[in-house]
Amino acid sequence: EEDERKMYHDTREILASYGYDRYEISNYAKPGYECKHNLGYWERTEYLGIGIGAASLIGNQRWSQGDSLSEEPEVEELTRENEMEEFMFLGLRKIKGVFASDFEEIFGIHMYEVYGKVITEMTEKGLLEEVDGHIRLTEAGIDVSNYVMSEFLLEG
Repeated sequence: EEDERKMYHDTREILASYGYDRYEISNYAKPGYECKHNLGYWERTEYLGIGIGAASLIGNQRWSQGDSLSEEPEVEELTRENEMEEFMFLGLRKIKGVFASDFEEIFGIHMYEVYGKVITEMTEKGLLEEVDGHIRLTEAGIDVSNYVMSEFLLEG
């Protein structure tokens, strides 16, 4: 594990020396060349997949097609809580993190009313930080990102 962490941190330094910025916890690009496809997932942008094995997200519905077109697609209706969870744990994959103003605009409630306890706890542990109205992972938080993101799953 220590070797993996060292390689991860060395990779960041090497790529930065060649002008690549980390824009997502595991992706780098030169400015202006970030992967729009991946960012679309992390920002919960609607997408339509067509064909065998395709997946889609439209509104609060996610569906996927199985191994055959003759199968009915599997449809999942996301609750408001599901959408808030995804907003947080997918958005935290981005180095910029999640903006409190976006959360409030989308869900009509302040992020701290829903996740204040988790944000405070993760900030006190040095895994999250608030910068200019957005919450993001710290370097230490990136190292344990799955743990941090799992803390945003609402109970119930």
